[in-house]
Amino acid sequence: MVFLYLCKLKQYPKVQKNMQADIKKIARPGKDQNIAFLVKDVSEIHEGYLSPGEIQFITGKRKKDKQDFFSFNRLGYWIFVQFLKSPEEVTNRIENCRKAGDSLGFFLNEQKAVQIVILDSGNDPAEILAYAEGLALGNYQFLKYKTIQKKKNTLGKISICCKKVSEKEANQLSALVEAVFHCRNLVNEPNTFMTAVVFSKEVEKLAKSVGIKVEVMNKEKIKSLRMGGLLGVNKGSHEPPTFTILEWLPDSPVNKKPYVFVGKGVVFDTGGMNLKPGDFMNNMKVDMAGAAAVASAIYAIAKSGLQVHVIGLMPATDNRPGPQAIVSGDILRMHNGMTVEVINTDGEGRLILADALSYAKKYDPELVIDLATLTGAASRAIGKFGMVAMQSKAKKELELLKSAGWNTYERIVEFPNWDEYGEGIKSEIADLKNLGPADGGAITAGKFLEKFTDYPYIHLDIAGPALLEKRDSYRGSGGTGVGVRLLFNFVKNL
Repeated sequence: MVFLYLCKLKQYPKVQKNMQADIKKIARPGKDQNIAFLVKDVSEIHEGYLSPGEIQFITGKRKKDKQDFFSFNRLGYWIFVQFLKSPEEVTNRIENCRKAGDSLGFFLNEQKAVQIVILDSGNDPAEILAYAEGLALGNYQFLKYKTIQKKKNTLGKISICCKKVSEKEANQLSALVEAVFHCRNLVNEPNTFMTAVVFSKEVEKLAKSVGIKVEVMNKEKIKSLRMGGLLGVNKGSHEPPTFTILEWLPDSPVNKKPYVFVGKGVVFDTGGMNLKPGDFMNNMKVDMAGAAAVASAIYAIAKSGLQVHVIGLMPATDNRPGPQAIVSGDILRMHNGMTVEVINTDGEGRLILADALSYAKKYDPELVIDLATLTGAASRAIGKFGMVAMQSKAKKELELLKSAGWNTYERIVEFPNWDEYGEGIKSEIADLKNLGPADGGAITAGKFLEKFTDYPYIHLDIAGPALLEKRDSYRGSGGTGVGVRLLFNFVKNL
């Protein structure tokens, strides 16, 4: 087994390096640079860049065809004019800017352009930052395993020219985009490489690069803590589990008690002995997207120097139908001493999260938020367009998180956390069952997790938007990195 593990590391030695475009604030464009003007009216285009005939052409097309994007080839560089849509809802306006930026990025890469200056004549910092964000996020590619080389994106430099955008804001955007790319890379890696041990090593490297304190607990340490959920799920695997802890404690944190983020890290989910049928096992490498988002969000928080004390807890394992795998009817004793009757081994995520949520009590947290690709029920309920949330003792905090969700367009739909849902997870032979009735499956899963908390708590089920099979604007295809921008925005606003 050790030999097989070493072979995997030798075969795939590194996670793909980020191919991120450099994002910088500049005072003015240089000569012969590609420039994109963000305008709401043709009068906002700076004099000298377009001829009277070109202005007249834009005016005519705007009036006749409502065209909102124009490109002019200067035989060596390009001039672009982007008319921004202005719906009444601010969040929709900002999202339109991200999508417009992504469209420009596609055009630039088609033309093999290496740089672009975004110039906002209206000096609206929110719009230009969103435009740059969409442009940068849409530039992501995962090419590590391509032998027949796909065309690589050429865009490598994005310059922001706007008086009201600070250098700090540009740097924070750059750090955030980098963090999303890290998250996408982790999710997109196949399980032939991304074991629990490799996941912890990659997170450790990432964290240490920006001064985050790291502890990786091995199987023996996990046993000493009696984390029966994590150990139980791992019993069918030939790879050991890990439990990774990150802590970002800045010099002057605004919070006396830490915010704790918990991420589900099932690096591949076969369903265990309740093996997933048909194509339901496709893309189950995504089942660690919650853990990847937690690690990447804390990376962005630390790199940006946000003065908030945050801790990340990431239990990791795969879920396999091996000779020693748990089966329906087994009883597991969890970290907090409670017993759980296993009804279905495909309800594994809540078992490893329960141990982590129980462990979080030691930090006396201000708030705990977990992120997990937990249930197909959540995905079926709202699709890829948002995530499902439940809260306990955290009504005010959830409203703040919802606001961050609108700011980033990683939207949140709150599901009820009524006591009646707890009836469905009561067991005749243990304290709890790991699976409730078919109806309200996303809710009973969240209700199960709540049993292991005694602090303000928010549960986020990201099963719908965590991985996309078809490209969706700047979210791309494959791992989306959902949750990274949400948590960063939430912490930044604290």
